[in-house]
Amino acid sequence: MVFGSSTSSDPRCDAVFSALAHAARRHIIDLLVQTPGMTVKAVSSHFAMSRIAVMKHLAVLEGAELLLSKKEGRERKLFFNAVPIQQIYYRWTDQYSSFWAGHLTDIAARVEQAEAAKETRRA
Repeated sequence: MVFGSSTSSDPRCDAVFSALAHAARRHIIDLLVQTPGMTVKAVSSHFAMSRIAVMKHLAVLEGAELLLSKKEGRERKLFFNAVPIQQIYYRWTDQYSSFWAGHLTDIAARVEQAEAAKETRRA
């Protein structure tokens, strides 16, 4: 999954932002970062909502590819998948970091030249 850089909406990118928009889903991700391989039951124990409601949140996270699950017998172990977030990060940083790095380098050079000119005038 690679997110494009077009100005139109990317459904995969939208799914990630939508999944991250809910506090309960962000809390689920935090739990899975702290304890990879938690079961659905273990995740559910951290919420005051029903297990079915937690499972709906898990389905949204899976749909956005932020959650990976592995079936082991009757249990389903859950793992956070950071790849979609990393791809969103790269979408903007790769595109804009080179632009800003060039401009910041130019600004730094101009400041250094101005400081050198001031030193020359003082001497």
